[in-house]
Amino acid sequence: MSYGLSISPFHMRWQTALFNRLFYSWGRWKPRFLYLWFSIGMVFGIVAMFGSVVLLGKTLMQTLTLMITEAPAVQNDRMLQVVVPGVNLPISQLTYFFTAILISGIIHEVGHGVAAIREQVRFNGFGIFIFIVYPGAFVDLFTTHLQLISPIQQLRIFCAGVWHNFVLGVASLIVLFLLPAILFPFYYTGVGALVTEVTEDSPANGPRGLFVGDLVTNLQDCSVRGVEDWNSCLGEISQKTQIGYCINAATLQQLSFPARVYRRLDGTVECCSNSSLTNICFSYSNNLDSHLYACLPARKAIEASQVCRTNMDCQKDFVPSLCVTPSLENQTRLIRVKHPPHIDMLFVGHPMHLQYTVSLSSFVPRHNFLSIDLPVVIETMCKYLISLSGALAVINAVPCFALDGQWILNSFLEATLASLIVEKQNRELVGFLILLAGSVLLAANVALGLWLVTAR
Repeated sequence: MSYGLSISPFHMRWQTALFNRLFYSWGRWKPRFLYLWFSIGMVFGIVAMFGSVVLLGKTLMQTLTLMITEAPAVQNDRMLQVVVPGVNLPISQLTYFFTAILISGIIHEVGHGVAAIREQVRFNGFGIFIFIVYPGAFVDLFTTHLQLISPIQQLRIFCAGVWHNFVLGVASLIVLFLLPAILFPFYYTGVGALVTEVTEDSPANGPRGLFVGDLVTNLQDCSVRGVEDWNSCLGEISQKTQIGYCINAATLQQLSFPARVYRRLDGTVECCSNSSLTNICFSYSNNLDSHLYACLPARKAIEASQVCRTNMDCQKDFVPSLCVTPSLENQTRLIRVKHPPHIDMLFVGHPMHLQYTVSLSSFVPRHNFLSIDLPVVIETMCKYLISLSGALAVINAVPCFALDGQWILNSFLEATLASLIVEKQNRELVGFLILLAGSVLLAANVALGLWLVTAR
């Protein structure tokens, strides 16, 4: 046993006996409950071991399919993905990522430590390590005691880590689900999406754009009650054709600028000068001609007007009105963003640019002194704990060398095959072959996953 700090290339670890008394108090608390708790954990761990192999096999097939067909839909369906900071994990999220890994690791090892004390195995100490940049935790158990107890007792100890990771993931999911109720005395929900950040290079940045603290209530005619609505509305807008706006026929003639009509490279029509920042080319039809174009000042033309798809949508109050549709490049959209009491923001660009450069929250503070970022921090932390604690449970359950799955498999084989395969050497050979296959499966997933993320 080496307590204190030890440093070696790419690895730093700190071990202490400071928490031994705390671990022993946990391990001796309500013995009957802990017996039941870790017995359930044992069943879960065995199921997780088989399930992790199936999941890794499915993920490997999906990865190979993606490599052959290059279908983006398969990429999104993959349950397990290799995470590389700065590549598919934003640098701004690193604090959440590493904190969630550390918390998941500590909870995992607490499971092993408490289960070991419950099974009368000596507990030597607890520690934290950093391997390259990744944090983790470990417990030091007396190996001789571990070898002397029965395979079922060993299984309760070895399965406790993945069981605790599963419980942490479920607990985080419950907190995430109940967050609106938990924060109800301090924050409103269901009234809009609150802007928490607008990046400097965002198209929404500017004097008539969005500001931190603004409450977005509508995107076009799509109602926004929270962040999910914001994302679904933007997705819908990007998939559908550009929506039009009703404008009085007389107003159309009054606002229209004389302009030359020409086609862009993608086949769409432009009728405004390229130098204009406020005018947009609109297409419309009347009874005589189905392809008419007018260069109009965007804000004056569509402000306070209802949205439409055809002229029939605008036939109200017996006032001659037409449905004018912005004539923009294929993927570009004109989006009217309502954020009262401010003047509507008119966004021209790809809807995804708006999604990626504006951060929002579904939680609106009831009082000015409350932070607009706190619910986002809790929400994001819960999401990282769900995904990373879940991933830690899956990966550790894999029957692979140096992971919990190795010890779970060995104890499982001893508990189930001792009467079928009498020779211990033969049982160990079976275990070795399964571990070899599991290790190859995990290594293939990691290697191909890394290649997908970095090389493409």
